[in-house]
Amino acid sequence: MGEQHEDQEHGAEPARPPLSEARAREMTAGLREAMEDVRRSVAVLAARVRDAHAARVWLPLGHSSWESYCAAEFGISRAQAYRLLDVARALAAIHDAVTADPDLSRTRDTDPGSAAALDYGLSQRALIAVSGRTDTVAELITRRLAAIAHSGLQALDEATVRAVVRQAVRDVRTAPPPAPAEPPADPTVAALRRVVDDLAASTHAIGELMLEVAPAYLSDAEAANRALALLCDQIGEPLEHGLAARRYAMSGDHRALHGTVL
Repeated sequence: MGEQHEDQEHGAEPARPPLSEARAREMTAGLREAMEDVRRSVAVLAARVRDAHAARVWLPLGHSSWESYCAAEFGISRAQAYRLLDVARALAAIHDAVTADPDLSRTRDTDPGSAAALDYGLSQRALIAVSGRTDTVAELITRRLAAIAHSGLQALDEATVRAVVRQAVRDVRTAPPPAPAEPPADPTVAALRRVVDDLAASTHAIGELMLEVAPAYLSDAEAANRALALLCDQIGEPLEHGLAARRYAMSGDHRALHGTVL
């Protein structure tokens, strides 16, 4: 009895009989299916948000704006309401890039306007992170799909398109800040710029850590109250710097760091 109480106190689960390989595979398949359902729901949500906003759905219901409609109908903040639009627009831009070439659009065997056609297995966090750089993402997707299609070395099927889209989003999210077109002639200025670029790159990594504990849909105040204040205290980082790094990881814009890190 004492040992059982001690296990519960320390959060240990009671011993279970070992799983068979067949049961373990069954549970893994169920977990994979649940993960796919979550990703698919992002596509459904994005398509419905896009359609509702385009139809100005708030007017017949007596609301003055999209944000007041979201607050009244769903109880979400202004920031969250516009993040939903960021997700919808990012996903629509990606889909437009995939279907821009007639040869590529034929690889999609679903209705281009349907939610299923917009399902590339991307999370809301990933879509929000690239919502300000959709042109860059779209250009990468278009160029890479065209290269595959014209090479003839690989079938441009659904799985390939999905992989290309996910990799393009990942590349844009993790890309370091672009180098200036022409490096400064002054060696001192060039050295200082390298220091700034290195600092921005390391801050981006810190921002990704901040997003792990405070996802992008949270406002700065919500993020600070829920987790970031404690995390920043533990790692010895000023809260203002942590919030700036989080904003930079979401936007990729150096201006998010002005007055704090830079």
